[in-house]
Amino acid sequence: MLKNTMLKTVLLVTMASWIPASIAVPITTTALGHNSPTEYIDAPFMPYANPNAPTGGTLSLDARGTFNAANKWMTTGVAMAGTDYLYDTLMTGSLNEAFTMYPQLASKVTYDPDDTSWIIYHINPAARFWDGSPVTSHDVKATYDAILNKGPMHIRSYLGDIKDIQIINKQQVKFVFASDKNKEILLTVGQFPIFAKSSIDADFKKISLTPLMGSGPYKLGRVDAGRSVSYVRDPNYWGRDLMVNRGRYNFDMIKFVYYQSDEIAFEGFKSGQYRFRPENKASNWATGYNFPAVKAGLISKESISSQNPVPMQALVMNMRRPIFQDIRVRQALTAAYDFEWMNKTLFHGQYERLQSFFHGSELAATGTPTDAEMQVLSPLLSKLEPMQRKAVLMEWQLPTSDGSGFNREGLLKARQLLLDAGFYYEDMKLYQPDGKLAQIEILMTGETMGRVLLPYIRNLKRLGFDVTLRQVDGAQYYERVRRFDYDMVVDVFAQSLSPGAEQAAFWGSAAADEPGNHNTAGIKNTAIDTVTALLANAKNRDEIVLYTQVLDRLLRAGHYLVPLYGKSSTNVAYWNQYRHTEELPSNAIGIDYWWTDKKAEARVNQYLKQ
Repeated sequence: MLKNTMLKTVLLVTMASWIPASIAVPITTTALGHNSPTEYIDAPFMPYANPNAPTGGTLSLDARGTFNAANKWMTTGVAMAGTDYLYDTLMTGSLNEAFTMYPQLASKVTYDPDDTSWIIYHINPAARFWDGSPVTSHDVKATYDAILNKGPMHIRSYLGDIKDIQIINKQQVKFVFASDKNKEILLTVGQFPIFAKSSIDADFKKISLTPLMGSGPYKLGRVDAGRSVSYVRDPNYWGRDLMVNRGRYNFDMIKFVYYQSDEIAFEGFKSGQYRFRPENKASNWATGYNFPAVKAGLISKESISSQNPVPMQALVMNMRRPIFQDIRVRQALTAAYDFEWMNKTLFHGQYERLQSFFHGSELAATGTPTDAEMQVLSPLLSKLEPMQRKAVLMEWQLPTSDGSGFNREGLLKARQLLLDAGFYYEDMKLYQPDGKLAQIEILMTGETMGRVLLPYIRNLKRLGFDVTLRQVDGAQYYERVRRFDYDMVVDVFAQSLSPGAEQAAFWGSAAADEPGNHNTAGIKNTAIDTVTALLANAKNRDEIVLYTQVLDRLLRAGHYLVPLYGKSSTNVAYWNQYRHTEELPSNAIGIDYWWTDKKAEARVNQYLKQ
């Protein structure tokens, strides 16, 4: 029966030229775009790649904290940085398009545009694991079965529309979905690393520094427990000549050096312990690059622009805690944050106030709702509490201060909001309506955020809150975050230009009750659930933009977090042995396409020996 079904499919594709357009015909193609073009389907290589780039050298970067595992797809352990280099995915994304995938392990896909409840991935017969064994559909099915049954909860939620995974033959695997409504799931299932079935069966749940068997461009090299991890380029990598890989993976070694704080990491960069650094600290960028290597002309600084939304870095209020249930309390906590003073005093004026969860992109909601937005919002307004309903319909603007450091207007507004919410003062202390002291613990790991949080904490104490800053080690921090065991925590919500099903994991009601999921705020809002579902099922680019802008309005109006700061470009500093094409990707740094200038590397090495 299965063979007959496949034969019918082949015949339908063959006869497609004379079948009327109204009759659905499966399509076999080498590129997939979710409401996004497939501009490079016939290109010999990606436009931001140099197919003649020399190979060799070491790319060294920093990492924070520690690690005790090589598998980041488990629910326990802290995975080492860089494990994605060990594994190929079925398809790989374009860094110039919103959501477009090109072949990697899969050479092509077959699907029906009118019935997107299934897709067939055709495994490249040349694909090989490191041990030389072929990658087959059995490995694909075993990988997804393991992730769906044993992987992190937010990933299980993200892939929740998978109903079945069927092996057609060694080179063809069919994903069957619960419905044909989630169009992006066809591409989503092509994004995950594929492990060898034998390795999964034996080792998937083990906390170990030995990785699962992969087929990627790098193998695990030296591991210095808790200090560094290196990956070495596989000279026998099967996929080096694929279109997406031409001019990619040029470094012989990629090394991550671990530090407990950014201050120590910066000193490590200065001394050449690692040589490529995304610079996230404004004071460093403004005044820190005056050390001898800079003066010797051996350090390059670049500010690389991107069309992606600026990641929303924010202090999240855990809605699972009673103290944050009243929206007026959440508004008060937002009003107490003095961005203008911090940006001037700590950040040398380099950062932007994040007015949107999709700041700096076409997805950000601006002004008052358009007619199209109102058509989506109108049926949802009755589900919102009055203050959220009012804010959704208004032009959004976060509170601003005069930058003097007193934030008098913001604190007075916050105080009144707290009084309106039933909070009261007694003996110079602030109490909740139920008589409990207004206490908040802010959880953090590392030291980077301390200088940002302490001025904010001073403002909260002026309001009468009993606030503590609790700093814990990385392992304890990640475990507490997994269990939602915090009052407030700093989180970062990175967004793509094609948001979809993953938004439910960030903001959905179901995710709020699933330990390990990404809904760190614990949001449960039926209007938001409705819009995230609409977004996941968007039929075209216009709908993606529309539903994202509506979602943006709902999230902002709920005051679930205190937006901190961000930047529309990425600052990078590197020892100038590294090179890249003149045309960088529009949506990423694209470090995988950079390479080493060996003569320049020799000069750097000679300098560091002095």
